[in-house]
Amino acid sequence: MREVICNGNELAAHAAIDAGCRFFGGYPITPSSEIAHEMSVLLPKVGGRFIQMEDEIAGVLAPIGASASGVKALTATSGPGMSLKSESFGLAFMYETPLVCIDVMRGGPSTGLPTRVAQGDVSFARNPSFGDIRFIALCPGTLAEAYTETFRAFNLAERFMSPVIVLLDETIGHMHSKAILPDLNSLEIVNRKKYDGDRQSYKPYDAPQNEPAVLNPFFTGYRYHMTGLHHGATGFPTEDAALCQKLIERLILKIEDRQEEIEKQENYLLQDAEIAVIAYGSASLAAKEAINMARKEGIKAGLFRPITLWPSPQAAIKAIGDKYKKLLVVELNMGQYSLEIERVAKRSFAVLNQANGRAIEPSAIFKRIKEL
Repeated sequence: MREVICNGNELAAHAAIDAGCRFFGGYPITPSSEIAHEMSVLLPKVGGRFIQMEDEIAGVLAPIGASASGVKALTATSGPGMSLKSESFGLAFMYETPLVCIDVMRGGPSTGLPTRVAQGDVSFARNPSFGDIRFIALCPGTLAEAYTETFRAFNLAERFMSPVIVLLDETIGHMHSKAILPDLNSLEIVNRKKYDGDRQSYKPYDAPQNEPAVLNPFFTGYRYHMTGLHHGATGFPTEDAALCQKLIERLILKIEDRQEEIEKQENYLLQDAEIAVIAYGSASLAAKEAINMARKEGIKAGLFRPITLWPSPQAAIKAIGDKYKKLLVVELNMGQYSLEIERVAKRSFAVLNQANGRAIEPSAIFKRIKEL
């Protein structure tokens, strides 16, 4: 184990380097700018490249291009930048190009509260572009997870040949404290598959219906086409109805059919609980403290914390909804993940929503638990 004193944004940058990231493209935006700054220092030391682009759109297209050449790539932003990157997210999804985007959430919509905390991008991260897509979105809840979940994001991006979003929030991003990290030699690094067969028979998009394409890096002698249009086995555009249907189904099934590889969650004091609290990100830190306060007064409360928000852990949410008579959902927004819990659990529950840019106090959650 390693002990470090750092903030969440800097830990995410170090995780990217350790996972093999060698390119960063982006544009400064509060509260994520420390990630870009840290990458500008770290990348030259390992032979990587850092570039600050002229805007958020170019800031995501540059990493997509780098990734297509075989380099693990990162961008970082906040809510307004996510909006500007949305069309390019769809392009990377259609290309099947690995990409990690760290979204350090702040108050919104529009310019909102640039220096304050929120969890307002949760719904957007589920479908951050138009069309039929499935995105993976991870939500660290501690400083250590700012590192481990960013590291995992690169592995998932390479495994599924798809963009992955890491949803930090301003509190986690700027929190500065001690974090205990795993030894690097204990972490598995996943790299994308490569085709080494006959070049003439290479068909990168001719993959099984629940597997990603196998895209060899550019400039290595394997020729294929990349387009945002619907495409066939070699990547060239097509309007063939059967091929178009097959492509979209595969892009979705490669995520949906491998949910067990993607899901991650934490259960805290749930075994004997009578009240279940659902919270994620920095709000879960306050929820844990509130649960500890409740336990001291003999109230049996526990926490379910989804770390993988999308695709949502549907089976686990359904089990929580079925088991506990009293359920409280805590979010730093006006109820975005509550919509998913309501859809899956198919029941009513209490909520505690806050969207004023301030962290939720443990005492406020404890008060709500007592009311239940």
